[in-house]
Amino acid sequence: MFALLHAMDILPIGVLQRLDNIIYDARLRASMPRTLDDRVVIVDIDEKSLAEVGRWPWGRNRLADLVDELFDRQKIAILGFDVVFAEPDDSSGLKRLRQLAQSELKEQPAFGEKLQQLQSTLDYDASFARALKDRPVVLGYYFTTDPRGRTSGVLPKPVMGPEALHGRPIKFTHWTGYGSNIQQLADAAPIAGFFNPMVDKDGVVRAVPLVAEYQDKYYESLALAMFRMMIGSPVVEPGFAQESLAGRNYQGLDHIRLRLGERVRRIPVAEGVTTLVPFRGPGGVEGGSYRYVSASDVLSKRLPADSLKGKIVLVGTTAPGLLDLRVTPVGEAYAGVETHANLISGLMDDRIPIKPDWSLGYDLVILVVAGLTLAILLPLLSATRAVVLSLAIGTAILALNYWLYFSYMWALPLAAALAMAGAAFALNMSYGYFVESRSKRELANLFGTYVPPELVDEMVKDPESYSMKAANKELTVMFCDMRGFTKMSEKMEPTQLQELLNEVFNRLTDIIRGQNRGTIDKYMGDCVMAFWGAPVETPNHATLAVKSAVEMSRAVQEINAENRSKGIPEIGVGVGLNTGTMCVGDMGSDIRRAYTVIGDAVNLGSRLEGLSKVYGVDIVVSETTRKLAPEFAWLELDRVRVKGKEQAVGIFYPLGPADSLDRATADELKTWNAFLKAYRAQDWDQCDLQLLNLQRMNAQKYLYELYSERVTSMRLLPFDPSWDGATTFETK
Repeated sequence: MFALLHAMDILPIGVLQRLDNIIYDARLRASMPRTLDDRVVIVDIDEKSLAEVGRWPWGRNRLADLVDELFDRQKIAILGFDVVFAEPDDSSGLKRLRQLAQSELKEQPAFGEKLQQLQSTLDYDASFARALKDRPVVLGYYFTTDPRGRTSGVLPKPVMGPEALHGRPIKFTHWTGYGSNIQQLADAAPIAGFFNPMVDKDGVVRAVPLVAEYQDKYYESLALAMFRMMIGSPVVEPGFAQESLAGRNYQGLDHIRLRLGERVRRIPVAEGVTTLVPFRGPGGVEGGSYRYVSASDVLSKRLPADSLKGKIVLVGTTAPGLLDLRVTPVGEAYAGVETHANLISGLMDDRIPIKPDWSLGYDLVILVVAGLTLAILLPLLSATRAVVLSLAIGTAILALNYWLYFSYMWALPLAAALAMAGAAFALNMSYGYFVESRSKRELANLFGTYVPPELVDEMVKDPESYSMKAANKELTVMFCDMRGFTKMSEKMEPTQLQELLNEVFNRLTDIIRGQNRGTIDKYMGDCVMAFWGAPVETPNHATLAVKSAVEMSRAVQEINAENRSKGIPEIGVGVGLNTGTMCVGDMGSDIRRAYTVIGDAVNLGSRLEGLSKVYGVDIVVSETTRKLAPEFAWLELDRVRVKGKEQAVGIFYPLGPADSLDRATADELKTWNAFLKAYRAQDWDQCDLQLLNLQRMNAQKYLYELYSERVTSMRLLPFDPSWDGATTFETK
């Protein structure tokens, strides 16, 4: 069960997550081709380049020379920058010279003329922009999760807008800020891609977002931008999984489609529209996966002409001081630029490892099949045969997983299944598997006869926080009375009545305890008393109580439908709910005790249950409960002053979830609220008009007949300015 909860991400277990990462890393290293891909070249801003050219950042004039050399003399195919140019380059001193020409040297025309002649050579950003313009260049930039949403530079055009998703709630990797290139360079090279990796909880980079979201627009990664440019700049489209496989609520993409005319290329993606990096080898200059060329060799033209002809070139760095080294499954100081090179290679070869959207289903099937096999057979086998069975199942799970990875590049989970098989064997051999922990036994002895077992299981996690001592807490109490049992007892045999009563109580108890975390206080004849919020703290106790009442009313209707064909009379239900401060604890005598609630708020809940008959509804809820359950739409029944209370309280009836209220009911509720306003203002003519409208909408509603009679009686009385609109009940 723990393995299943971990697989479904309901109860993630950190050890299993780390083990899955270790297994994935081992599979990846075992499947790497470890061969040179000569299609991609990395121009490396390495220590040698920094020593020869100078510290980074270099002047943009040097970068312009680099671009010109790569395209004009080396004749490369595509150039991508794994760096960002977020600020203007003032290293030439042009900015200061312009200031001098407008201030101290303003009266020196010769200085101004000379500056005008030198301006084109001193404007390094303009030189770099001219080198980039009209060439197949992809600039790099980065996104951030800055809480202030700070930005710099200019973003490229997004590859998709929200309309492409057709309203589907796709979970993209989301960012709140960015650092991009200055306007001048962005205009010269309008195609750009972000170079953010995805860093797992253990600090390792295994995946990158292929497309990410910023302010409801969608932008491509550096590798995808370069790949699209290489194949003709196809349109990017979302690829949705088949609903039969992923379900209607699957909030992810199955793949990204690159459409160019009639040709479509599909790139599989995982959660967050990410893709795993298909690492080719250990990385670095000596790694043997890609050719590294020092940027200083390119700038000094030490490379023979056409050495890089037709190559895809990435400009990046391996210098430790420039902080672009990552921890990856294949190395602890892996150059970030090579991560993009790997992804470009994988896209060209259509060799991308993927965690499919159905991996959860695969994991659950393996866990259920292997788990049931072990659970059924292990207790029946001797120790030797149990060892053989456990090893056989573990080997089969491992072999299937590795075969799917090496054959189809499906990175499927494995740790939970292996851990489950090992734990099942170990626990089967251990007597401790059958022994309850001491804290659970003590709590079970203390609370087991009062509260649901599922709540006891929660209490076990922190046993010191619970006791039977009385305490004042805000809780929600319910009184539920069965209507019609008295008459039925006169017509039915005692055993038949007992059977029916037990059936009803079983259904209602399951709703209160099993589905909505309530505590059954007691059964009193044909009445059920329950409460929410103790002994386990339940912040949404009012919502759960209202939900229980609605479901109980529906369950009684279903029981009536089932019994109608048997000739059994129908039963009704009256439910009262109130929220307030109550005293809860273990109360009673030495002979008989109970974990129960008492107090004025409890008494009010009982009174409200009795009022359900008066207003012709099956549920009456106090105003305090209504305020704590805003998820429901409410019909105000009245303001009442019950026996034993001087203060009038509002009472309400739940119409259902507020977000699913139909138009007709909403219109009827609006008219009813207008009637109540007129009623409390003693405007009887307006009351008659609104009641007439209400009876046209719902002629069968008893509530409207009740108020019609009240209005008729109230007309006979003079206007009372002290009347608060409340109805007083003198009896219980």
